[in-house]
Amino acid sequence: MIAFDYLRATSIDEALLAAQQRREGRFIAGGTNLLDLMKLGVERPRHLVDIGRLALKAIDQTSDGGLHIGALVTNAELAAHPQVRAHYPMLSRAILAGASAQLRNKATTGGNLLQRTRCFYFYDPAVPCNKRQPGSGCSAISGFNRIMAILGTSPDCIASHPSDMAVAMRALGAEVETIAANGTRRTLTLDTLYRLPGDTPHIENDLEPGELITGVKLPPAPKGRQTYRKVRDRASYAFALVSVAGVLAVANGRIKHAALAFGGIGTMPWRNREAESMLLDSTVDTDLFERVADKILADARGYGTNDFKIPLFRRTLIACLSELVREDGQ
Repeated sequence: MIAFDYLRATSIDEALLAAQQRREGRFIAGGTNLLDLMKLGVERPRHLVDIGRLALKAIDQTSDGGLHIGALVTNAELAAHPQVRAHYPMLSRAILAGASAQLRNKATTGGNLLQRTRCFYFYDPAVPCNKRQPGSGCSAISGFNRIMAILGTSPDCIASHPSDMAVAMRALGAEVETIAANGTRRTLTLDTLYRLPGDTPHIENDLEPGELITGVKLPPAPKGRQTYRKVRDRASYAFALVSVAGVLAVANGRIKHAALAFGGIGTMPWRNREAESMLLDSTVDTDLFERVADKILADARGYGTNDFKIPLFRRTLIACLSELVREDGQ
């Protein structure tokens, strides 16, 4: 066992000070990902700062009609919240599609956003992995890469992002609130929170050491129908091969609003604004959906055992868009 010290913070200030004084430390809340990685020797923090008792557990309506979600709200609480179920149903569906009931009871909103890839090679310290040991190589590229990404990859990493919740939140335009050790507060969109792997795949997000996620803001619920569809190897407790979170508003046969995000295919929760713009004010037809799929997949690349994700994503996207149109009475 690798020794570490443990501090249970009683306030945000105490947590931030502890993080500032313990540079090789990590925050821990539900621990559903970090503890697994520690057991395997993938993560080896020398200090753990437990933030599980901080006052970051509320879900409140904002003045503009949106929703503010504390970073320590559990996945189970968020999925079951009446406002989420009524106005952000795809977020509720996405959360319920992830993990198991036991894990959702412990996993937190902030932790879910920062969970690390489930790449087989990342979890195995006996093989090279640039995320785990920069410069050692990416074993997945020439290995068994069935669950790996086809978009946003680089010669240094093809690991896919694992979160279902983050996919729905990106489609909804969520913003993440943080506070740094020096007291500086920031608000980040999910577009800027996550980083593509490039040649530094071990740097997965834009957070500074000791910077703490305090909450997530959702804008007012979008107009139109929402869906979340997840394709996986088994019906529960499996990560997405392909997932689609979508919102469409249709009036008089034309699409007036569109927001789409995707999981399983990208190195981060994936969104393509140009593809969304193709849908706006367009007449609904299957050819349009095909062209949108072409746009999203323009830079897609399979690596052998994950080649199937390209046609699978195409079929899933078209099915979701067709479902949203039918549900909207068109």
